[in-house]
Amino acid sequence: MQAIAVERGRNRPVVVDTERPIPASGEVLVRTLRVGVDGTDHEVISGGHGGFPAGSDALVLGHEAVGVVEDPGDTRFSRGDVVVPTVRRAPGESNEYFARGEPDMAPSGAYHERGIEGAHGFMADYFTSPEESLVTVSRSIAEIGFLVEPLSVVEKALELAAASRSSFTWEPSSALVLGNGSLGLLALALLRQRAEYDRLYCLGRRDRPDPTIDVIERLGATYVDSRETPLGDVADAYEPMDLIFEATGYPKHAFETIEALAPNGVGALLGVPGAQSFEIDGGALHREFVLQNKALVGSVNSNVRHFEAAATALEAFPEWFCDAIVTGVYGLDEFEAAFDDDDTTIKTAVQFSAYEERR
Repeated sequence: MQAIAVERGRNRPVVVDTERPIPASGEVLVRTLRVGVDGTDHEVISGGHGGFPAGSDALVLGHEAVGVVEDPGDTRFSRGDVVVPTVRRAPGESNEYFARGEPDMAPSGAYHERGIEGAHGFMADYFTSPEESLVTVSRSIAEIGFLVEPLSVVEKALELAAASRSSFTWEPSSALVLGNGSLGLLALALLRQRAEYDRLYCLGRRDRPDPTIDVIERLGATYVDSRETPLGDVADAYEPMDLIFEATGYPKHAFETIEALAPNGVGALLGVPGAQSFEIDGGALHREFVLQNKALVGSVNSNVRHFEAAATALEAFPEWFCDAIVTGVYGLDEFEAAFDDDDTTIKTAVQFSAYEERR
């Protein structure tokens, strides 16, 4: 079978031939439909993040996948089920985080991530996965099911944000998303589903006309150009925010978020920044935390519960939204285009096979 991989010493993906996997007991063989491409894939390809499986000079890419059960083996699944795999796996023997069903909370070294760190990913004609690491999704979203994984990360971040406010009556109504990439737009669409958030904003750095700004405004949110209104000025220019969802990886945003929050507000940080030094007024920020009951939470990855919630949410997204953010789906003969990144690209995927519902 064919797969898309990055090889040691190279900085671009290539198509490789590899053996079709054979599922062990408790595993499912999945025929891959589509696999999404995101910023993490680009970081893995460049060598800035992740690592190869032990003893291998190549890593099969891809962690945002949707497929169809080809061989359910001795599991609860049936042939033809549409499924999405979770990403993290135990490195060898299971540990306490996996035993509790909380692999997303495992620290570095206590997990592998398929297509990212220490384990091959899903960009292949077929893959196998343990039964407990697969989530069934509706056939109606088979073609966009690769969006479940990034949306699950949003679900987890919002859950953590709400949990940090659970000791009192928190009634948020305003939210600001930092970043108008695909993750930011998915977060904005999910917040639009939540009735309590009636005032939404999204901060970016793009000039009109721009497809992401069109999506933001069609969702009924206000676009904030950070070149005109930096995050630190948002509270005065618009309003203090009950929730801020950070999806940029720009390190200053973590600290500027504190200033932009309303009293009792919370910021959820998802972007992974590179090294950057800058000065902050630590005393002023500390004072804001204490006297205004503000909070910041960091979040990475997600577990089965979040995948299930994401699948339900995705099914309810308006069709126009998914059509707008999926700007390209490419076959293996043109897979390189899925890794292009320009101002017209929001979200791309590689297609390995077509979905045909069983009669």
